[in-house]
Amino acid sequence: MYSLVRYPLINIVAALFIAVGTSACFAATPKNVLFIVSDDLTSRLGCYGDDIVQSPNIDRLAQKGVRFERAYCQYPLCNPSRASFMTGRRPATTHVTDNSTHFREALPNVVTLPQLFQEHGYFVARAGKVFHYGVPGGIGTSGFDDDPSWQQTANPKGRDRLSHDRLINYTPEMHLGIALAYLEDGGKDTEQTDGMVATEAIKFLEENADRPFFIAAGFFRPHVPSVAPKKYFDLYDLDDVHLPEKPPPGLPALPTPAYDYWEPNYGLEPEKLRIFTRAYLATISFMDAQVGRLLSALDRLNLTDNTIVVFFSDHGWLLGEHGGQWQKRSLFEESARVPLIIYAPGAEGNGRSSLRTVELIDLFPTLADLCNLPLPQGLEGTSLKPLLEDPHYSWTKPAITNVVRRADRSIREGINGRSARTERYRYTEWDKGAEGVELYDHKFDPREWRNLAEDPDYKNTIERLKAMFP
Repeated sequence: MYSLVRYPLINIVAALFIAVGTSACFAATPKNVLFIVSDDLTSRLGCYGDDIVQSPNIDRLAQKGVRFERAYCQYPLCNPSRASFMTGRRPATTHVTDNSTHFREALPNVVTLPQLFQEHGYFVARAGKVFHYGVPGGIGTSGFDDDPSWQQTANPKGRDRLSHDRLINYTPEMHLGIALAYLEDGGKDTEQTDGMVATEAIKFLEENADRPFFIAAGFFRPHVPSVAPKKYFDLYDLDDVHLPEKPPPGLPALPTPAYDYWEPNYGLEPEKLRIFTRAYLATISFMDAQVGRLLSALDRLNLTDNTIVVFFSDHGWLLGEHGGQWQKRSLFEESARVPLIIYAPGAEGNGRSSLRTVELIDLFPTLADLCNLPLPQGLEGTSLKPLLEDPHYSWTKPAITNVVRRADRSIREGINGRSARTERYRYTEWDKGAEGVELYDHKFDPREWRNLAEDPDYKNTIERLKAMFP
């Protein structure tokens, strides 16, 4: 036994430091959070194996952190998805399944993710779109924001918001928030809205570098209209841009609600679809450059070693897959899947990828866990901390995605679709199967072309997957 008389207090503290080790000391130091959200970004990034898209900054983050190969949103539409991951609750709990309902109508007293950090002494701010904004109309406003969630906010409006009279619009019958419209713009990155979002987020970093912070940067790109400086279009040769392979002929028809309501490929000729795809990819590269500015600011301010960085998208985006489907509101892989990268300083899994199925509602408990904050009651996600330490950690939780169909193409209004994704399968049912069922085996069918729901060999698989729904 050591004697308190013999060993002064300073030596006792030193001995305790050695005994508990550096990891415990690090855990006692408040970690910062940089929360980066992209809008309508499909998993087409270099770090996800795309050999065309140029995304060097996000790729650099993936090399440092854990890249989740199978991450999924809870609802493939902006407002429902954001309400879900910002509250840590599923759409059935938030009651948000459209872009016009605020989650506080059903959950007036819910503690959001940034609120939790506020309650524990963090500086909390956002720049750009984190909760829902109508795009492009809501740019420069507070959108569908949640005032209690933030101490400071920034709502910049760049030249992209003022350039709509110069857009090339291939689908003029559609409003600009969903139209296949684009512009090779002039000017500097910092004159675009996303460039301004990065600038404002960097200011928040600079002004609060000496205290714990939760700073969110919400980028609007690659959400349509696809506007970016011309230099990002120049990164892509149109000859290198190809449309997705079509499903082979003769496959059984899928349930009608599986498809969204637009005519396949909007009836556009392939050349226009390729030109627009190039524009979408250009805006990915532009957004990536703004992510690079944020990461460089962390390095410059000596914050990297104590800042958790999360990068993800609110949902995916179809680019003509499944016979000419575009955009979101789909339970196919390209719409439900999102890129997700988490860099947690000191995590054993950094620099690796995880094949486990995870959900965006897992972000809330993960960040609270990493920052040693108590979890509010009612969270429906699971902390990913075990996967950040060991990306191959035993994990059986599926990812659940929902969508509610609007009336169109003889589809009854309000049909609910729900999809369970495991590491091998996707099982989808419409109105609990009354309007159709889908089963895809990703081991043999990663494009989700062949519906196995009627194959008797998969009856037990379907029963097992069906039981996974909450």
